[in-house]
Amino acid sequence: MADVLILHTSDWHVGRTFHGRDLLQEQEAVLGGLADTVADERVDVVVVSGDLFDRAVPNAEAVAVCSRVLKRIRAAGAQIVITPGNHDSAARLGFLGAFAEAGGLHLRTRVAELHEPVLFADPHGPVAVYGIPFLEPETARHVLGVEAKGHGGVLTEAMRRIKLDLAARAGTRSVVLAHAFVTGGEPCESERTIAVGGVQDVSGAVFAGIDYVALGHLHGQQTLAGHLRYSGSPVAYSFSEARHHKSVWLVELDAGGLAGVERRSLPVPRPLSTVSGALDDLVLDPDHERVEDHFLSVTLTDRVRPLDALRRLQRRFPHAVHVEWRPEGGRTGELRFAERVRGRSDEEIACCFVEDVRGDQPNPRELDLLREAFAAAAREGDS
Repeated sequence: MADVLILHTSDWHVGRTFHGRDLLQEQEAVLGGLADTVADERVDVVVVSGDLFDRAVPNAEAVAVCSRVLKRIRAAGAQIVITPGNHDSAARLGFLGAFAEAGGLHLRTRVAELHEPVLFADPHGPVAVYGIPFLEPETARHVLGVEAKGHGGVLTEAMRRIKLDLAARAGTRSVVLAHAFVTGGEPCESERTIAVGGVQDVSGAVFAGIDYVALGHLHGQQTLAGHLRYSGSPVAYSFSEARHHKSVWLVELDAGGLAGVERRSLPVPRPLSTVSGALDDLVLDPDHERVEDHFLSVTLTDRVRPLDALRRLQRRFPHAVHVEWRPEGGRTGELRFAERVRGRSDEEIACCFVEDVRGDQPNPRELDLLREAFAAAAREGDS
């Protein structure tokens, strides 16, 4: 007898950029490849646990990419269940949801209807998939008609309603999609905080009794318990994710509930790397050849801040996107502004500023320009 196979994904963030670089091509390559997994593994359902798009009003190109990806997945044979995350607009995402459902795309966007599952079936019986939209605490508590506070409070009420519905469906296996920060998860730099008016994390205990919980929001793939997992984002969106192994979870439900979960790796269109050193060494050192085609974050250790550093780096590393300056040996301790300028002339303050920013005093030509600027300002003040 065939078991139900579910592909757990989340946090697509279609339309997101990476340090100003467009990622739509990379996103479509990775997400479109999910259709191959659906076909190869004979997946029945693909779930997206929030943040389908990166913004509430995605641009036309992002919508087109998402449409093509969903069409490929559907053509490969899987039905799709999507819930909105904190980046999505639930109202816009749910537009025409009733019509989409007829074609196998199930959009669970209404807080008031979160206890109404999408029902699937295999030879073992029914499977109920509940989608919890991202619950902004203040809005959600009014919709749910409770005095609950914080994410833990409204999510607890949501799960109470889901479990009440599930109790009336004897013999039904259950899957819950939730976009939340569950205690024990490890965040990274590319996630937007969901703390609104209180503590952002919730206890995993609220999901007790569910066969599988497909979590979204955290971008690193994580297992909090056998049935409680984050799939992570399919594409890296910050250098803090450089060591992530981007994957999705293949979830199997048999007659007794959760039968197993396996990782399915995703391709990496362009790796992320970090390098550190003096600018001249970085652009000449042959040891850095391996990262020439990577997205690159560079820490410069030159004693004096190099001019036009990013452009010079990009001659060798065309995908260098981030540069910061940390001079070797560190910098002197900071004084308060009032202490630093006390008793100094305008010229001395300006020179001190240049040195603070660049690590070196103004050169003679720059000093002449500063003096001309102060003279012009003085003339303007006297007129």
